Amino acid sequence: MHVRKVAVLGISISVALSLSACATGKDAPTKLVTQVTDGVDGSITTYGNDLKVSSVLLVAQSDGSAVLVGTITNENPTSDTLLGITVGGIKANLSQVSLALKQNEPVRFAGDSTNASAIVPGLNASPGTRVKVQLTFASAGLLTLDAIVLERSGVYANVGA
Repeated sequence: MHVRKVAVLGISISVALSLSACATGKDAPTKLVTQVTDGVDGSITTYGNDLKVSSVLLVAQSDGSAVLVGTITNENPTSDTLLGITVGGIKANLSQVSLALKQNEPVRFAGDSTNASAIVPGLNASPGTRVKVQLTFASAGLLTLDAIVLERSGVYANVGA
């Protein structure tokens, strides 16, 4: 009777692991999560920095340019400065030469509560593609993200208008 219980338990564990794919190691389908939101997030939390970048994406414009959408928040008591943004190797035109990043005062690109803008001239990226976005900070350094390009429609219909 004891041998039967052990056998049933062993088979149950084997089936559970194979069905959940947890036994397939680092390439398990349950581990390979797909981003379900439009924007991509990133952060720099090394060497005393605490910058969070969220919901970054690009909205393609009819003239071939693109408008950056996203938010940067500095959670560090020490201020930092956004010196520039490069998208696909093209320098973005910022609303200011540099943008101050004070603690818990988000810098928002596009949207209802926007307080900054970044336009990438001549990007000519097709909606649905991804491009490298590099944000350069005075103290925190460089953050590179892989952002999606969306068409100017739906909730993004007025971005860049």
